[in-house]
Parts: sequence; structure tokens; C-alpha cells
Amino acid sequence: MTSIDGPVGAPKSPDGLSGDPLLFLIAGEPSGDLLGARLMGAMTARTGGRVRYAGVGGDLMKAEGLHSQFPMSELALMGLVEVLPHLPRLLRRIDQIATTIRRMRPDAVVTIDAPAFNFRVAAKLRGSGIPVVHYVAPSVWAWRPDRARKVARFLDHLLALLPFEPPYFEAHGLGCTYIGHPVLETLTEPPDGQAFRRRHDLPPSAPLLCVLPGSRPGEVSRLLPVFGQTLAVLADRQPGLHAVVPTVPSVAAEVEAAARGWAVPASVVSGQDQKLGAFAAADAALAASGTVVLELAAAGLPTIAAYRANPVTAMMLRRLVKVRYATLVNLILDRPVVPEFLQERCTADHLVPAVEQLLSSGAARDAQRSGFQEALEELAVQGRPSDLAAAVVLDLAARSKPVVTGS
Repeated sequence: MTSIDGPVGAPKSPDGLSGDPLLFLIAGEPSGDLLGARLMGAMTARTGGRVRYAGVGGDLMKAEGLHSQFPMSELALMGLVEVLPHLPRLLRRIDQIATTIRRMRPDAVVTIDAPAFNFRVAAKLRGSGIPVVHYVAPSVWAWRPDRARKVARFLDHLLALLPFEPPYFEAHGLGCTYIGHPVLETLTEPPDGQAFRRRHDLPPSAPLLCVLPGSRPGEVSRLLPVFGQTLAVLADRQPGLHAVVPTVPSVAAEVEAAARGWAVPASVVSGQDQKLGAFAAADAALAASGTVVLELAAAGLPTIAAYRANPVTAMMLRRLVKVRYATLVNLILDRPVVPEFLQERCTADHLVPAVEQLLSSGAARDAQRSGFQEALEELAVQGRPSDLAAAVVLDLAARSKPVVTGS
């Protein structure tokens, strides 16, 4: 397994005709970096290391052999208002990546989530003959169902995380494979929660709240003050309360600075192993609504979900979104297993009693865990999602190779 350095890349082999498959991957945020790294690991194992990578990714994908064309953090933006100031640079990056892909002629391109960026790259590759697989089907069942028809024009295949998604795209002639949600790969032997507490000098019986303010700068800046206010009230109501805060490098400095001013002792940790350890050690979680809520469900950690988008973005979403819930657990079960506090309800006044109930009531925690199990059973697949995704991508890449016949 090798990485392709530089913006232009290299031919597929010295003779320019064949060789180990070259795959170009693009991730735009930490969750995509994790998906990409697992996919790369599965493809490397499946090919016995006879595969090459290029593209854009974070530290996890780099560890699997990717040389990133530019820092992935440039793409970690969400919401119309947040993106606008960066739009000229993003448009340049879109052109740069599309041009690079056309020059490199990889066997396949895998765009991972980040649709605002990745779909524009994919559209520019239309007609190039290079197959494009998008990993994480857009949520057309939640808003803008017309996107299914639009993406079918420039994508060759979709990898869906939810079992009810493929028919939306297959109706428009786009192949779509349900591979299972990546949280299914975390359903292994849980870490030792008490060992985590000892490692971070956390009292063995003190109430411990796992606080997850998000991975994007915008959401972190909006949620940290609200979460800090919530902890300030809980400090008086929950004697001995501690917080543990898993974070990612792109926002770690801001999170650490805020945590130092909280009214309860807070341990800020990073890395997947540390995050799972925090989940095992904590009694409950207060989390930004998103994929992490399903991760918490997989870990069996009772959770309160909260979110604040930019007001302009929120106003637009209210007009477009067609579903009742924001978190996947609630969407899958069509009932509010995880309490959601969004926009104007994302305040300490609302969050304090909800978090306090989870910290104080075993019955409330057990009810959530029962719902978690139901939701995870709905997502079950045979095998690991990353292995299933690797099989689809490598098959498409193999079919894209030209057939070379003897003279």
C-alpha cells in the first residue's frame, strides 16, 4: 500500500496501463476521516496491501497511508452563513481537486459525506469515465427529496448507512448499497470505565457527565457557552459532579479553554480510544445532536441531545426539513427515546432538568438503553460496514480498468 504525493500524482504503473488500484478519497470532517480510515484499512487488508491512495483527509486517513492534498480542516464548515465567507477558497479547492483527479485518472473516487463540497467535485467529473462512489447517502427522506434525482446524474454508486435509504435512489437509476452504520463497528468489548477514571484521576463513584459540544468550529462556539451554563447550575445540584470532554484536534484549543472556566472539574481527552473510554466511564452524556448520539447509543450511555445552528440556517432548515426528530435513534424508532433540545430550547433552563433526571434516575437511564438496543437491531448487517464498503469500491474500481489484450 502506498500514497501518492503532490497535486498531480502518478500514472497507474510504469507502463501507464495497469497496476495496483489507485483510489482518490475526499473527507471533509472528523467523522468522515474516521469512515475513510476504516475504509482504507479494509481495502488494504482485502488487497493484501496492493492499493494506492490519494486525496484529502485527516490524521486517521493519513495514518492509513493518505497524503492529503491540503488540510481537511479547510472543509469542516456547516451552514449557509458559516460557509459564505470561505466560498471563494472552497470554489478554488473544488476546481483544484477536480483537475487533479482528471490528471491522475484513479480507478475510482470515493467522496465521503461533506456533500456541499463533494457533490460539486463529483459534478465536475461527469463524463470523465472515472467512477465516483459517495459514502453516506444524502438524507433525501428528511429534506429536499429532489436531490435523489440530481445526484443520480453525477454519481455512479452510493453507500447507504440506513436500511430504508436505497429505494429513494434506485428509483432514479442510481445503484445504492446498504452497508450498515459505522457505529456497528464500535460494538466490541466495551472499555474498562473504572480504568479510565483511574487514568484521569476521576473519583470512582463521583457522578460523571460526558460533554460533547461537536467537532465543527461553528457548532462548538455556539454550544460551549450553553453547556458551561448548564454545568454551573448542575454543580450546585449534583455534589461531586465531574465532566469528561472528548474532542478533536480542529477544536481542541477552544474546548480546553472553555472547560478551564467551568464550575465543575473537567478532563478533556482526544482520540477514539479515549472517547470510548469516556463513554464507558460516564453516567450520562450531553451531546451535540449528530452522529455522536448514535455512537453513544452503541456504547449504552444515556444521552441528552442539543443543538444550535446559525439563526439564518435554522430558519431555512425549518422550511425544508420534513421529519419530526433530529437524532437517528429517534428517527429509526419514530419516538423520542433521546430528549432533543434544539434552537430556542437549547438553553440551560431546559437542559438542566433533563440532564439531572438521567444522572439521578436509574429508570430513565434503563428506558433509554432499551430504546438504544431496539434501534441498533434495526441497523444490523452481516459483517463490518467498512468491509462491505471496501468490497463495493474495489469491485467498481476493477470494472473501471481498461481490458488490455495481446497484439
